[in-house]
Amino acid sequence: MNVNITFLGGSGTVTGSKYLVRYNGKSMLVDCGLFQGYKQLRLRNWQPLPVTPHQIDAVVLTHAHLDHSGYLPLLARDGYTHAIHCTPGTRDLCTILLPDSGHLQEEDAAFLNRHQLSSHSPALPLYTRLDALHCLKQFQIHAFGKAFEPLPGWRVTFSPAGHILGAASVLLEVGGRRILFSGDLGRPDDLLMNPPDAPPQADTVLIESTYGDREHPRESLLEELGPALQRLAARGGIAVVPVFAVGRAQVVLHAIGLLKAQGVVPASLKVFLDSPMAVSTTGLFQHHMQEHRLSGREVQALEHGATMVQTPEQSKGLAKLHGPMVILSASGMATGGRVLHHLALHAGDHRNMIILTGHQAPGTRGARLAEGEKTIRIHGQDVAVRAEVVKLSSASAHADGNQLIAWLRSMGHAPDQVYVVHGEMGASDLLRQRIEHELRWRAAVPEHGSTLVA
Repeated sequence: MNVNITFLGGSGTVTGSKYLVRYNGKSMLVDCGLFQGYKQLRLRNWQPLPVTPHQIDAVVLTHAHLDHSGYLPLLARDGYTHAIHCTPGTRDLCTILLPDSGHLQEEDAAFLNRHQLSSHSPALPLYTRLDALHCLKQFQIHAFGKAFEPLPGWRVTFSPAGHILGAASVLLEVGGRRILFSGDLGRPDDLLMNPPDAPPQADTVLIESTYGDREHPRESLLEELGPALQRLAARGGIAVVPVFAVGRAQVVLHAIGLLKAQGVVPASLKVFLDSPMAVSTTGLFQHHMQEHRLSGREVQALEHGATMVQTPEQSKGLAKLHGPMVILSASGMATGGRVLHHLALHAGDHRNMIILTGHQAPGTRGARLAEGEKTIRIHGQDVAVRAEVVKLSSASAHADGNQLIAWLRSMGHAPDQVYVVHGEMGASDLLRQRIEHELRWRAAVPEHGSTLVA
């Protein structure tokens, strides 16, 4: 009897990661992510899975980012009743991320209905904050390196993947097979997070490929960000920085703190972190000291390096302030949240700046800004983009192509099969070619919805 994997997301695209493993009448879902970006991808969130939630016997998460965890409230609401297994850091972050995701979806639906901007009447949220709070009761935590059985005879071990707090690679041992899910792999030289552990030996590997087609620049984040903030301060502008509330918000805050300490940018430059989720996440760094590079003093500096903006009233109050200043706000691809209001307000002024800090999935506003589009649509209105757009290519939290190949090579023995996932088609296929040519391993890019032998 074969162990099979069905690719329900994260194949041919960087979002919606869901991998259904089936063996001997039982099934386990590794990751349960939302699709983001292009509308045709987002529509998949509204389509039922090819298996009902009742047919899934266990869920295991690699990490908390919404493209890996954001479908969980819907899965649980529609009938999934078993445990959701993850690391302590992932549970802590999902406690912040998932209710916020539900709240944002309720807010966006209410805004569309209020202004009659939706083709649906009424516009509905995919799920609510209450749905998210309910699914959190199903979380069970497991330490790195401690094997556990989500199902009888199915053995799972988490190993550190860097990337963000709690991020793990998942080794599944079932039916005589060892299957390794890389999860999202961090960079060995990340400013904030520890490097990923070397991979354990496996028969089948699923490797992410977000940056599988490129090499990170030699320039450091400080070398990229410093001159941009110097220009901003000199002209008295306002920088709007769409950030991922988990990870990139903290690394950019840390970088600004270092630049101020080094005298590269004025110590008087005002910095605001306008994302309750990012504010809460920043506080978690002191609870997971073993996972990142910061000292206790640096964690404290992170928490005091910006004015923390919590309430909607405080957020709206930022509109009355003058530059120079920096506003960090979620979401990181400008797909929703408070950052949209700041972009609508400040994108039209040439003195201002929009700083993009990580991967921008095709179809998102962030991607359109990165491509140099002169107008973006926000809440049904076209907004002119006259602000300087700065793309920080060194701010990524993902390993690049060379680092992914190095991680695989450190496995030692060749697996039977590598499946290249969680990347745009070009990035995935280039990494597949490199694995075949440089490592001489069997590699393939699975199609969405396909079922393959593990």
